[in-house]
Amino acid sequence: MEQLSFFAEAGQSKNLPIEMLEYMPGLIDGESSDRLLAKFIQDTPWKQTVQKMWEKDYLTPRLTAWYGDVGTDYSVSGKIANPLPWTDELLMIKEMVEPLAGIKFNSVLLNYYRDGNDSVAWHSDRESVLGKRPIIASVSFGQVRSFDIRKKLDHKEHYSVRLEHGSLLMMKAGLQETFEHRIAKSTQLIKARVNLTFRVVIY
Repeated sequence: MEQLSFFAEAGQSKNLPIEMLEYMPGLIDGESSDRLLAKFIQDTPWKQTVQKMWEKDYLTPRLTAWYGDVGTDYSVSGKIANPLPWTDELLMIKEMVEPLAGIKFNSVLLNYYRDGNDSVAWHSDRESVLGKRPIIASVSFGQVRSFDIRKKLDHKEHYSVRLEHGSLLMMKAGLQETFEHRIAKSTQLIKARVNLTFRVVIY
């Protein structure tokens, strides 16, 4: 069954809480984004992890890869991942988003959504290694997918942003404490998407 987005057609919800979430389309031009998407899909050593839920093992419905400075070990779907060394492309994008975020990132999680069956369930990025009020810069390439957020204590307060090819979504300090987010499944015939979430791991 298709998991419907709150705002599935175009653009973004009205009254987006910009004090916590800011969307910037066109961070990277279309031609460069096409090249980077193909590069990431082809050259990244993608892995599919296993999560245990209700005493059963489930394959995570997307592929992931973890890059970063030495020592920025991170738990990806319950498995500790030692970081892969930075690539030229990742360093280039990191240098683009750091002035906008106002911080220096030391790691990045790559997610590969191969089609509409790939998704990420409702969650917030509250791992202790990210600190109490993490700032996360999310850069998207490929298929437009809807990024849904809802308030933890009141699901009636919800928003959605269409993450476009070459766009940046800045998740600001405080968002992870009060909101949770997802990328929903879809039964529509959709193409691949690669997402980069730049983070600061405290170690």
